[in-house]
Amino acid sequence: QVQLVESGGGLVQAGGSLRLSCAASGSIFIINTMGWYRQAPGNQRELVASITIDFRTDYANSVKGRFTISRDSAKNTMYLQMDSLKPEDTGVYYCKADVVTRAMATGIYWGRGTQVTVSS
Repeated sequence: QVQLVESGGGLVQAGGSLRLSCAASGSIFIINTMGWYRQAPGNQRELVASITIDFRTDYANSVKGRFTISRDSAKNTMYLQMDSLKPEDTGVYYCKADVVTRAMATGIYWGRGTQVTVSS
């Protein structure tokens, strides 16, 4: 089995910064694309940023220039540096990973989320 655990969420004032982490553990052979998603109350879950195994990145237009996604493949960990935070960035942030297990099975895994609240 594979587990994803997010950390680093919290309450911050507008204009502030937070750094989220997502640690993957378990029977992992390799992790392909990883991504951060967020869901605000009453809204659908949306992609914030993604990073491929060869470090190609993609961002939602709303966070370009403010958020930076990165990963440490040796540690099976992904990060999201969030700067210049806005109240509309508030939501639960989820980690997603496309994993190949040691049994050579592929699967999509999600973490349980971490709350980010930006006050105005």
